[in-house]
Amino acid sequence: MLRSQAVIKTLNGSRYLQQLSKHWAHRFDTEFNETSARIALPLGETRLSADDVSLKIDLSAETASALSDLRDVVVRHVERFAFRETLAFEWSQEND
Repeated sequence: MLRSQAVIKTLNGSRYLQQLSKHWAHRFDTEFNETSARIALPLGETRLSADDVSLKIDLSAETASALSDLRDVVVRHVERFAFRETLAFEWSQEND
């Protein structure tokens, strides 16, 4: 399993976490509350956590290609919800 993580500085992490979770809840297995979420997408799993100053994104996938695609999909969706601010995504990656 491959993993990739990013911590994004934002005061709206909880809002974006909930918007993304609600957006995908009608199509994918999704669990969420105000500060954490788990979304099972066909490409892999997305886990989110939010606090007062950041949104943490933790992705896992079976292949490097799937992980890259999952990262792109998640970034595009979060940026769509965060259209009022510019977010910086700095990804780290590890192999399990």
